[in-house]
Amino acid sequence: MLRPARGLACTVLAILGVAAGACRSRPADVAPSIQLTRIPEAAEGGPDRMVSIAGRVSGARPGQQIVLFARAGPWWVQPLADQPFTAIRRDSSWESTTHLGTEYAALLVEPGYRPPVRTDELPGIDERVVAVARSKGTPSAERRAAKTLQFAGYEWKVRDTPSERGGWTYRYDPANAWTDGGGALHLRIAGGDGEWTCAEAILTRSLGYGTYSFVVRDVSQLAPAVVMGLFTWDDTASEHRFREMDFEISRWGEPANANAQFVVQPYFVPANVSRFEAPAGVLTHTLRWELGRATFRTSRGARPAAGARPVAEHVFTSGVPVPGNETVRLNLYVFGQPPASFPRPMEVVVEAFEYLP
Repeated sequence: MLRPARGLACTVLAILGVAAGACRSRPADVAPSIQLTRIPEAAEGGPDRMVSIAGRVSGARPGQQIVLFARAGPWWVQPLADQPFTAIRRDSSWESTTHLGTEYAALLVEPGYRPPVRTDELPGIDERVVAVARSKGTPSAERRAAKTLQFAGYEWKVRDTPSERGGWTYRYDPANAWTDGGGALHLRIAGGDGEWTCAEAILTRSLGYGTYSFVVRDVSQLAPAVVMGLFTWDDTASEHRFREMDFEISRWGEPANANAQFVVQPYFVPANVSRFEAPAGVLTHTLRWELGRATFRTSRGARPAAGARPVAEHVFTSGVPVPGNETVRLNLYVFGQPPASFPRPMEVVVEAFEYLP
């Protein structure tokens, strides 16, 4: 009689053990999920505008990562085609940057997944895509008011959104742009919170054809990776290369490069770039923009004498954009270096800006 009872007891215990094991195994059977906790605004942004995006996952396994997409016409992988993966933190949260779009999506993917750079249809769940979260962008009215300043008789908006430069994403701090008692505009690269932040001021109105002049104090000692840009830009005109025309002061990370160039985009067309060496001291940079013609000139001093020989001059007659919604932008940023690696603060001063129709 004891043996059957003992056998029954063992059987009951075995069943209970299986049941307990089944209970313990349930969490592993819970489907992984992903959510967006910080959703950017809905906007048809260009390649120069980036914002923060964040979220959380549950049930993720080691090696899995996040792939982000933003919808601007088709879906585009974010933040960059050659940097498509966002790591998951130990607390199961994740954070990255994205170009603006009307919708945003986050995918939890297996190791080895290769996302498309561009796609008309968002990838769905399969053996490589574990979970998908998707959301429309938030209304633009929810954005905080941008900082503005007065310079040269115009109102300028100070940038506070990140951008990608040379394969790295940099933050822009509104505190890095200001005007002094004499009316000059200061732009700086500053350190803080373990990384460097940049500066940009954006004219709040479009001016169109005419002559644009910028008086800039000595920038000959900028670090090789620093770029100062004086340029036109239209967020809404990707088909026209964003109507971008540039004065750029930089050696682009190579100390042996000439330190300045005139550009009508796209820059990868050799005829669209004219490089030169900008000397020390105050310089005046002038762009005369006309139908089918863009004349760039850099001269010594704040008030170049009539007929004085310029430091450099170039006339572009191919690829010159027509006016649209472009505005003037003045910026200072780092090109192609990790945001935390830049060695020291930098500052430039734009003494004056003038526009003549």
